Amino acid sequence: MKTLNTVLRSKITILLILVSMGSFAQKKANVVILATGGTIAGAASTGVQSGYTSGQVTIDAMVNAVPDITKLANIKGEQISNVGSQDMSFEIMLKLAKRIAELTQQGGLDGIVITHGTDTMEETAYFLNLVCKTDIPIVLVGSMRPSTAVSADGPLNLYNAVAVAADPNAKKRGVMLVMNDWIHSAQSLTKVSTTAVQTFMSPLNGLIGISNYGTNEFYRFPFNKYGSQSEFSVDNVAKLPRVDIIYADVDLPADLIDASVEKGAKGIVIAGVGNGNMNKAGMEACERAVKKGVVVVRSSRVVTGNVGRNVEVDDDKMGFVASYDHNPQKSRILLSVALLKQRSNADMQKIFYEY
Repeated sequence: MKTLNTVLRSKITILLILVSMGSFAQKKANVVILATGGTIAGAASTGVQSGYTSGQVTIDAMVNAVPDITKLANIKGEQISNVGSQDMSFEIMLKLAKRIAELTQQGGLDGIVITHGTDTMEETAYFLNLVCKTDIPIVLVGSMRPSTAVSADGPLNLYNAVAVAADPNAKKRGVMLVMNDWIHSAQSLTKVSTTAVQTFMSPLNGLIGISNYGTNEFYRFPFNKYGSQSEFSVDNVAKLPRVDIIYADVDLPADLIDASVEKGAKGIVIAGVGNGNMNKAGMEACERAVKKGVVVVRSSRVVTGNVGRNVEVDDDKMGFVASYDHNPQKSRILLSVALLKQRSNADMQKIFYEY
């Protein structure tokens, strides 16, 4: 018995030594960063000026500038594009979606981070949320200050984004955005300030969670369909149908809507006043558009709130679609993807409710 106890004590001692040496340390996650440009890759001639040029810094340089980021995950970077997000296009978005599909099909990947400018980030995030059929975390990240600025926000944002992408608890939460310690869902986020670092808010549904120096806390999952639940696919898509956004205001000119139809728009989103409303001339022009086979979606220029069906406008009679909680820019993304397939007005309305 004494010999047995001695052997057991020896094994326990060896086990403790191995643990202290890190032999049983958790395996690091594998994360790919897909870079598209934006302010996070921007540069200015001084550190204290508001003007700068987007898309000047490569992904390798950005990663190398963030201390300890490689302790979070095994990181590989790829440069998809290097543009300011005002020049983001469906062509680049499709390229991103298809590259994500390739990477996830290869296996062995735990998360994806996408560096992106903030101006159109919510559109790219929502598009990927609709068409990327994976449960691994996809995290968009950017900054409001260029890399050369005093107190640049990009390095910590990138650090937290990698931490979220590498976190097993981030799985099955769809596409997210991580900036200024906040984790947003692609479904709910919107940009609300032209210059503030806290530019993104999720005013209707709230945050997904927070990331504080790489330590994450998650609050919820998104409410609507996304990711592997989504019916949308762009596997064989080279171009999306044209969808225009027309801003409603006092004396909205009807010829703007007529011109959109004449130029070949398959869908029109009205950034309406109040609950997705517009003047009589605009309403009549939209009715004409519907009769020509164009899908008209009523959204709102108001920052928060839902655009309900048949509230102030008789959508059933006029053949319109109500956007519910989709702002004009996200309505355009959803309608562009939905138009890849022929659908009835009722089916289109159901999509805006479910996604």
